[in-house]
Amino acid sequence: MKKAYGMPLFRSLLLLMVAVLMLVPVILTFDNAFMTEREIQANYGMLGQTDTSVFVNMKWIPDWVSFEQFKKVLISTPAFLRMFWNSVFMVLPIIVGQVTVATLAAFAFGKLRFPGREALFFLYLITMLMPFQVTLVPNYIMADRLGLLNTPGSIILPGVFGAFGVFLLRQFMLHIHSAYIEAAKMDGAGYMRIFATIALPMVKPGIAALVVLLFADYWNMVEQPLIFLQDAELQPLSVFLSRLQEDALGVSFAASVVYMMPMVLLFLCAERYFIKGIQLSGVKG
Repeated sequence: MKKAYGMPLFRSLLLLMVAVLMLVPVILTFDNAFMTEREIQANYGMLGQTDTSVFVNMKWIPDWVSFEQFKKVLISTPAFLRMFWNSVFMVLPIIVGQVTVATLAAFAFGKLRFPGREALFFLYLITMLMPFQVTLVPNYIMADRLGLLNTPGSIILPGVFGAFGVFLLRQFMLHIHSAYIEAAKMDGAGYMRIFATIALPMVKPGIAALVVLLFADYWNMVEQPLIFLQDAELQPLSVFLSRLQEDALGVSFAASVVYMMPMVLLFLCAERYFIKGIQLSGVKG
């Protein structure tokens, strides 16, 4: 009995320690965003040193809460807001487009019977397994021939047809019992009606999980904009953050907080569906 209770307790403590370690950088970012620039420079501008070690004076609570950094980011830095909306207008079409394509393709791969279905799905998955560097040159050539270089379309179009969404939602489609579809067919429903009235409502957790994962992936993209968008005014916020100057640490912390907020709010709103979707993604019916 002691062993049975000891192992779960040990795992819980271990997971708690890992969670705390992962939260420390986030908490420090939020804390430092509300510090004055002078206080931040006093804490991080210079390393403290003893005879045996080098240390940084990390503070969890600011001496004086200041919103000056957010004022600089949101009002005095027009490039920040422009790139913020660049990110929004790139990520939202990718999410809407990939969810639309993925739900239709996943329904076809999961519930329709046609010759070569498994072979085609396997070939489709190969594109998901390839790293970005492998598909970079073909995507660049295709964008060049379509006249999409240096336009948001060079980022949006490959994102819409990503294979990950199809793979994830197909697992949910396989979980739908075939009796529902057979009953709908007996009532005279076509495939599109079955898709809209049966399949979509039953894969809502999977769609929520896909939306969160896609947002996290494309909100943080850096390589694609740097390669496909030569015009700095078209690049997203993720590129802007990499160019912040080291002598403006307060602005960097405030910009990071604003950058993180959409992701945090989305996860909090979709947390229940996201966790359920991840749990069910590997279940087959």
